[in-house]
Amino acid sequence: MFVDRAKIHIKGGNGGNGAVSFYRAKYISHGGPDGGDGGKGGDVIFEGSNSLNTLIDFRYKRHFAAENGTDGGKRNCTGPDGKSVTIKVPVGTVVREANSGKVMADITRDGEKKVIIRGGKGGRGNQHFATPTRQIPRYAERGKTSREYDVILELKTIADVGIIGFPNVGKSTLLSMVTNANPKIADYHFTTLSPNLGVVQYKKGETFVMADIPGLVEGASEGVGLGHEFLRHVERTKVFIHVVDAAAIEGGDPIDSVKKINAELEAYKPDLLKRPQIIAANKTDIPEAEENVQRLKEYFEPLGYEVYPISAASNRGLDLIIEAAARKLRDYPADITFDEDFEEYQEVQLDNEPFTIEVIDGNYYSVTGVGIEKMMGYTNIDTEKGFAFFQKYLREKGIIDALEEKGIKEGDTVRIYDLEFDYFK
Repeated sequence: MFVDRAKIHIKGGNGGNGAVSFYRAKYISHGGPDGGDGGKGGDVIFEGSNSLNTLIDFRYKRHFAAENGTDGGKRNCTGPDGKSVTIKVPVGTVVREANSGKVMADITRDGEKKVIIRGGKGGRGNQHFATPTRQIPRYAERGKTSREYDVILELKTIADVGIIGFPNVGKSTLLSMVTNANPKIADYHFTTLSPNLGVVQYKKGETFVMADIPGLVEGASEGVGLGHEFLRHVERTKVFIHVVDAAAIEGGDPIDSVKKINAELEAYKPDLLKRPQIIAANKTDIPEAEENVQRLKEYFEPLGYEVYPISAASNRGLDLIIEAAARKLRDYPADITFDEDFEEYQEVQLDNEPFTIEVIDGNYYSVTGVGIEKMMGYTNIDTEKGFAFFQKYLREKGIIDALEEKGIKEGDTVRIYDLEFDYFK
């Protein structure tokens, strides 16, 4: 089974908490602070692998989480870092944030690694908070909470040459004759339901990757059949070999067939028609094909297309097709790129995250917001230092000013998630 789209949940490891500890030894009853730092949480990493060609494994495992960092210990011992999780995906996989659809990573090479989520930073132990005037700090930082996302994985086949055309025109047969691929071949529509890849070893020592793109149909650009799923694999192909049934065994005019497929490419992404395209007039071992081959040449060669009569089943003319494809690759136009209209995902910074204030019964104020929630997740409000930081955060982020604009008075109650306190200037 071939699966080229999957949705999974990923989470980075949280940082370990800093420790509150004081040195104790024989004859030393009041040693200084020696609380160690918490360990860093593990990262979530995506790695490209040529040994994979499907996303099917993600149907069975959908949740991936890195390890949390360990809390710090006494005697200045730093907690161990959490282990990172590496998720291997096929080369050509695009990782999108599920809610926004923006791209978080585009894996295009074997062994390429992209860190999608960095683990939370470990909290500092109380040893860091000792000062000449505060020699017994009884507080430490909490480890920072890491992020988590639902992400969409999309596989887009990366090939030098893509074989396109209507179903049952001989694309899989052509691939099997010129590469080491062994696609399933039969005499009925839609034998191929997933791209097959093979490596062509050209006689001059050149090699290139060729892909059999599953049969397109009219209306594919609008999602008819499996149109969008199939067209996705065309986007990263440099050269097209457009196979057409010159004998018209399945009915329909060969010229019209080429025009229809090209119309679907243009409707899906206009730049696709700028890619070099070679027309392979297949099934020329059938006498009825000769007239159509001539018609194809007369119509398309003035438009800049090369037309080659072939018979994939009997291996006739295949050398000419491979030679033409290799030449197109060598002379590939510099102005044709694979830059897609990716909107890259950017994490929202705490400074820019909004908050809301709800006034209840005139003297009760409820404050909520993503940034506030995250800040409370890595700040120990129960300590002197932590509460001082909390107050500073409220003022710097404009929350105090916003409360005063809402009409808060001294003695009114403020609730921020699980924390409730009376307001005083």
